[in-house]
Amino acid sequence: MPNIKELKDLTTQVRRDILRMVHKVNSGHPGGSLGCAEFFVALYQDIMERKDDFQMDGHDEDLFFLSNGHISPVFYSVLARSGYFPVDELNTFRLIDSRLQGHPTTHEGLPGIRVASGSLGQGMSVAIGAAETKKLNKDKHFIYSLHGDGELQEGQNWEAIMYAAGNKIDNLISTIDVNGQQIDGATHNVLPLGDLRAKFEAFGWAVVEIENGNDLEAIFNGMAEAKSLAGKGKPVCVLLQTIMGNGVDFMMHTHAWHGKAPNDEQLEVGLSQNPETLGDY
Repeated sequence: MPNIKELKDLTTQVRRDILRMVHKVNSGHPGGSLGCAEFFVALYQDIMERKDDFQMDGHDEDLFFLSNGHISPVFYSVLARSGYFPVDELNTFRLIDSRLQGHPTTHEGLPGIRVASGSLGQGMSVAIGAAETKKLNKDKHFIYSLHGDGELQEGQNWEAIMYAAGNKIDNLISTIDVNGQQIDGATHNVLPLGDLRAKFEAFGWAVVEIENGNDLEAIFNGMAEAKSLAGKGKPVCVLLQTIMGNGVDFMMHTHAWHGKAPNDEQLEVGLSQNPETLGDY
């Protein structure tokens, strides 16, 4: 098990980055970003086997694809603090001509970004294509992906989910951020998703549930289980139960902060609840 104290400190700093980035430009998506901070930190600091030198082809390393690209603030923060690009570049979030656009893009060649994302429902298909490429190249590494629960309302997901099982894409570990919130309200009010475990199993996937997706040790244990199920003929789904806005009390358990930036006073409250650990950019 990695050093949980150090990773908790990093997670706190990532939350500060998210709040400051979105506040500076009065634009962005803090809610889902805050809720997935532990997951990204765990993934990039320990779970994935990755190279120090970013190469777009991704040979001989694990790859990650973000499908719900609007939570780019957490992605950018963790990439920067994992050494992909300078931390002070976070100052350019959502500015004209910045490499850090609201949804990740590839045209500016940002290290760590392998696909433009944010058109919801498409990331599963991309991840499956990458996983099939690994198989064709006899590369034993894994493909990881992240999707929002509300995003599963897009039909393309289910075609891809069916395809992955039918073609035994068993080097794929797809995580669903199950926070129960989306831009227009709670998912059960907008379009109920039903029993996601039963759905994925019915489509032929192996399923792992992480009941506290904001606890690092629970994430490490759950993802270890997911890796143990991979390579056995089925793609693997991880249902990660998170709290939208986690770590900032007035943002938690509500869709209101899905795509809303904090004002000056709210920023200070959020930062006070997440004391500086590694230094701001």
